[in-house]
Amino acid sequence: MISTQLLYSLAGVGLFAIGLRATLLHHLLLPRLLALNVCGAGVFLIFIAVAYAGIEGMADPVPHALVLTGIVVAVSATAMALALGRRLESKESETMKSEAMKDE
Repeated sequence: MISTQLLYSLAGVGLFAIGLRATLLHHLLLPRLLALNVCGAGVFLIFIAVAYAGIEGMADPVPHALVLTGIVVAVSATAMALALGRRLESKESETMKSEAMKDE
């Protein structure tokens, strides 16, 4: 019988592997960013699995605090990356429009 800790650890490793594969294969910003978030979710799941002490034992609170902090940082970093990507895309489209006007 597979233990709960091992099951969650394997699920975390699987999520990380799926996210890493998608990060390496996609060329667009949004799919890469989502894949990095999936990688982060896998790491968070592994941390929670490490903190698990069984039904009788008390879980270690330090990995739980790290995961909560990591979730907050991941959400804010994702928002910043999306804003920067949107600004970069708008600057690129402005540059392309100005070059097209010069060519005419």
